[in-house]
Amino acid sequence: MQVHELLQFVDEAVYLKTGKHLNDLQRGVIEGTLKYQKYSDIADNCGCSPGHAKDVGYELLQMLSDIFDEPVDKGNLKSVLQRQGNVNISLGHRSINSNIVGCINLNSKQPKIKSNKNNSDTSKSSQSSNNQAKIDKLRQFGLNDEQIAEALELPLEVVNQF
Repeated sequence: MQVHELLQFVDEAVYLKTGKHLNDLQRGVIEGTLKYQKYSDIADNCGCSPGHAKDVGYELLQMLSDIFDEPVDKGNLKSVLQRQGNVNISLGHRSINSNIVGCINLNSKQPKIKSNKNNSDTSKSSQSSNNQAKIDKLRQFGLNDEQIAEALELPLEVVNQF
């Protein structure tokens, strides 16, 4: 995989776990680590202090350890990503990594949607369309309804409705 493909792979895995995409510094840390750069070099490229780059890098590597269910550090990031991304599945015009499916199935948490009494209908509608989008995407990855229900922590009946 090319660096930009690895960045996209990590971004999708992080998004599925946290509901947030990688920021520029996190992307810089991954890219710099894959190129065997020191945190001082990564910091220069990203316009921040080496200490801040190191702190962000540490937090990111801990998050990736949690997502991939194996220890990830600066010295093994490349091999972990290669191992996690070693089998590709073609889905039309896109290639999706089969291990992303495992990551979704085992580690994905549904982002919490804050609601209040004034807009509970809007919140329910938003959550329903959010669930439908996630369910559709997981079906594209080849997961069955039982796996999707488990991954999204939803009742099977809710998944079957979509």
